[in-house]
Amino acid sequence: MFFYISRLSRLGRNYEEIIEQWRFITKEKKADIVVLDMPLLDTRQKNDNLTGRFIADMVLQIIAYVAQIERENTRVRQRKGIDAAMRRGVKFGRPQKEKPEEFELVYRLYLDGSYTIRSAAKELHVSHDTFLK
Repeated sequence: MFFYISRLSRLGRNYEEIIEQWRFITKEKKADIVVLDMPLLDTRQKNDNLTGRFIADMVLQIIAYVAQIERENTRVRQRKGIDAAMRRGVKFGRPQKEKPEEFELVYRLYLDGSYTIRSAAKELHVSHDTFLK
């Protein structure tokens, strides 16, 4: 059985996950892995000599490490970008809907006990969750 993956980082989100998935597939499932962008890691080529296995294992460790560092750097850059946008006043998320004209009246009646949450929401043609917001 063969597993074809486009790049090593597809096996996991961090170094440990990548190494664990590699071990699981090759040792427990006894399947070969073909990393399309890294032919050196093709386990179909049985590295019977010690040097070949050593080099393949070392490359696997390095590539997994680099994948985790890239992911962490991406997260840091994304956070910096979001923080900078917030300082500039950029709004995130969906814009709020305007309240229906009769909202204040229905809301007062709800507070007085004349309406339940659901009946008030029905009167305003919104869900009860939206009414509570």
